[in-house]
Amino acid sequence: QVQVVESGGGRVQPGGSLRLSCVSSGPVFRIYDMGWYRQAPGKQRELVAQITSDGDRELGDSVKGRFTISRDDAKKTVWLQMNSLKPEDTAVYYCNQDIETSYSGTYEAFWGQGTQVTVSS
Repeated sequence: QVQVVESGGGRVQPGGSLRLSCVSSGPVFRIYDMGWYRQAPGKQRELVAQITSDGDRELGDSVKGRFTISRDDAKKTVWLQMNSLKPEDTAVYYCNQDIETSYSGTYEAFWGQGTQVTVSS
């Protein structure tokens, strides 16, 4: 069974940095898009950053110039480097990996359980 697990969240002061990691495990044959989403209390989940298997990146407007997404398929890992953090970045951050399993012949979206990021002085 495929599992996706995030790590790296925590509390940081405004202007600080955090690096989130997300690794998948299990019968992973191929990974397509990988992405990070976030959801703040009372708000809808929004795309933060996404990276395709070709390395094309998409960043949300609110994080451009501050956040960077990268991946290593051999490690089945995607990272989100977050710099110059602001209080409005406070949210639960979720990882998504579109994975083709070794038995399915197609891909589906797998989600992590989320990791809390709190930006506060």
